[in-house]
Amino acid sequence: MGARRCIVIPAIKKNAVIPDQLVKRMAGVTLIERALQTARGVMSGEHIVVVTDSQEITLICERAGVGCRYNPDLRFTSLNIVRELRGVLEELARDYDDLIIYRAGCPLLTWVDIDDAWRCFNAADADGLVTVKSVRQRVWGRCGDTLDSLLGGEDQTPVYVESKALIILRSAALAEIGPQRIIPYFLNDRAIEINSYQDWWICEHLLRRRHVVFVVVGYPAIGMGHIYRALMLAHEITEHRITFFCTRESELAVSSIAARDYRTVVQQGPDLAAEVLTLEPDLVVNDILNTGAAYMRALRAAGVRTVNFEDEGEGAPLADLVINALYEQRVDDPRFCYGPRFFCLRDEFAGARRNDFRPEARTVLITFGGTDVDDFTRRTLDCIEPVCRERGIRIRVVAGPGYAHKEAMEAHVAALGSSLVEFTYATNVMSRMMEGADLAVCSAGRTVYELAHMRVPAIVVAHHEREARHTFARAHNGFAYLGIMDAISDDRLRSAFLELLEPEARRRLFDRQNGFTFARNKAQVIKRMLALLEGEGV
Repeated sequence: MGARRCIVIPAIKKNAVIPDQLVKRMAGVTLIERALQTARGVMSGEHIVVVTDSQEITLICERAGVGCRYNPDLRFTSLNIVRELRGVLEELARDYDDLIIYRAGCPLLTWVDIDDAWRCFNAADADGLVTVKSVRQRVWGRCGDTLDSLLGGEDQTPVYVESKALIILRSAALAEIGPQRIIPYFLNDRAIEINSYQDWWICEHLLRRRHVVFVVVGYPAIGMGHIYRALMLAHEITEHRITFFCTRESELAVSSIAARDYRTVVQQGPDLAAEVLTLEPDLVVNDILNTGAAYMRALRAAGVRTVNFEDEGEGAPLADLVINALYEQRVDDPRFCYGPRFFCLRDEFAGARRNDFRPEARTVLITFGGTDVDDFTRRTLDCIEPVCRERGIRIRVVAGPGYAHKEAMEAHVAALGSSLVEFTYATNVMSRMMEGADLAVCSAGRTVYELAHMRVPAIVVAHHEREARHTFARAHNGFAYLGIMDAISDDRLRSAFLELLEPEARRRLFDRQNGFTFARNKAQVIKRMLALLEGEGV
């Protein structure tokens, strides 16, 4: 570290807005102690100097092993802190090249911010650096008895407001007269200075946030259900920091999550646990199917709480909570939650209009999830389209963003030349696609729960053996389950479709769906997840 730089912390008790604010505890730590901890992340104690009018703060500095300049008559009377500290700064300038003024009343600042700002300062070879916030509101100046817009048009020069968190000076610049080169350092998210009780409440709330890391898979072979669920749950966690960690093969997940502006990290090496732990999570939500025992042991050894979804692997017994809503197995362990009462319904369905029964089917929905590698969507369309054309039934074909046959399907639909067939790609309003549908043909993933909620009887075909074990999609719940795709003939599919066009058969399935509701499940799952962050059991 050396003696190239010194951190100066003004801690003037008389200037406090809140009584004794520098020695009051915020999230368990006093403001001055938090500032010292932050500064020591950059420099050792002998290169930190606190300027204060408080004997109490002087004692705290002494015990912390940092330098202190005590003057009971100190009081800042202007916005120019450099002018107020000039005597101290000129003294320190004899021993240091750079002087970093760090306000103790900015508790969200981290040592990483200080270090990065100093590196930017040196890279720019500037005389000074000021942390700023960009002004995004319209700014007005008074001109006589009217107001004149200073900022608001796109052609105007941007305006920045000093955040007061950091000022960095080249020591030699203190003696210079004339223009100096001052550069900005943007600190929008952590620029709050304690100037009111409201500021205090906000900062304390933000400091108490924990870090939740969603580890997610998502690629064509396994579909996009894991992505959708993780995003849905993340949207509900507003009081904590969220990071998504995607496995190496999950390009589809990365693009889908990054588009929602979440922080997204991609696995680089072979050790998944080691990379996840570098993020310093408080809670890890694994939506990666079966977990390995070694991976879960590593998270457990680090003291990280875990929630696993759709996990039947060796690592599942090591999780704090396992949500297997798509399976209906029962185990005598409160950490394992099986069955439809744990299925989390997306918010868009809460406000959707659930369908009424119509004896004559008018609209059919075809959807096979986010990917559909084998293009069962096209095969289904070709099987039922002649029947629908003959009877005047509309067909809604819906494919997810991982559907690799988009162009071919668009060309095929165009070639059919039928006004009854419409193709929708990568919709964000699936509930709208289900509204008004009398019958569906779909895969055996999460879609079947949404169809049950919307009261849409469906013919269900599983993509693979694992999906075939999603036993909710059976007759007693309002579905005609046919089996795994590869084992189903076109004749069998067409026959099942014709059967469900009959009102009596479709009515039986509709009535079985009528009693389902999943609207409250998500809140209960979130409640259990957040309880783990507080150190509570499930």
